[in-house]
Amino acid sequence: MIYSNFKPLVELTRGAIVECVHYGAAVVVDSFGQVIYQVGNPQYVTFLRSSSKPLQVLPFVEAGGVETYHLTDKELAIMCASHIGLDDHVATVEAIQKKVGFSETNLMCGVHPPVHAATLERMIKQGEAFTCNRHTCSGKHSGFLSYATLRGLPLEDYLNPQHPIQQTILGVIAEMCNIPAQDVVIGIDGCSAPVFGVPLYNAAYAFARLCDPETLPAPRAAACCKIVHAMTSYPEMISGPGRFDTRLMEVGQGRLIVKEGADGYQIVGITAGALSPDSPGLGLVLKISDGDPDQRARKVAILHILSNLGILNDQQMAELQEFYIHPLYNWRKLQIGEIRPCFEVDYNFS
Repeated sequence: MIYSNFKPLVELTRGAIVECVHYGAAVVVDSFGQVIYQVGNPQYVTFLRSSSKPLQVLPFVEAGGVETYHLTDKELAIMCASHIGLDDHVATVEAIQKKVGFSETNLMCGVHPPVHAATLERMIKQGEAFTCNRHTCSGKHSGFLSYATLRGLPLEDYLNPQHPIQQTILGVIAEMCNIPAQDVVIGIDGCSAPVFGVPLYNAAYAFARLCDPETLPAPRAAACCKIVHAMTSYPEMISGPGRFDTRLMEVGQGRLIVKEGADGYQIVGITAGALSPDSPGLGLVLKISDGDPDQRARKVAILHILSNLGILNDQQMAELQEFYIHPLYNWRKLQIGEIRPCFEVDYNFS
């Protein structure tokens, strides 16, 4: 049974009664492959969804794409992003396209309204058309096209799982996850790009090594460092002002990379030395079994784990309180309950 993979993680109360429970699984792995903490089944296989973006851009960076096209950290960051369609996000994506030499018309991510409510309202009032560059994945797709251009490969079918860049990306993700490429389950994401299904443990291991690449070959280690530096330097590019991924990276002060995925998936990478001068990098991966449609459960669970591991101190947790244990109100602003974690965090640092 699929449900045997999950444990109760987050509950919502109404009055004195627990009314809703979100189930899930999570694992924390260090850069040596040791499990530091787990709840539920760490071998559960599921898709990383958009959490894979920092890994998908890795072969482009490793191949020298940043230097070839003189990309900034801000531009590299948005290649790792699920942005909310701000004008600044669009301008950053456009700058990549201009530098590399392709256009928005090459993007195959589709079109949707911007996630940012004020931008959406303004565009509707002004009659502005929604375009591909407003898509939350336009940075990733611009990264794909940049990589294809770098290698002199066709742009027309860059999303085909058999396209050389997608095959290279698959190989690199498999290597980072320490899993044979043939064991990676391939699906199609909401933006039509290939998406990768691996055990939670292997995904966490990949992000631990992304944040602590000391054991990787020098070119890959350097590329990992560039990606982590770009994400931590421009957290507002990864999602947007006030949103969970951005706020957690801001409060983490350069020690965390954070990337949500659809349907209840979330990763946090913790850099080497974050806990102590000689502490290894860590990868935390979480999956909420019901898909977490309101994105409420993952935030509570992630912060509960980070707090109990000592990654976030009391002051930092206070800055993130809106995402953690907090009251629930009805439309008249009457408190009717609260949202809170309902699991223990017993970690194993050797």
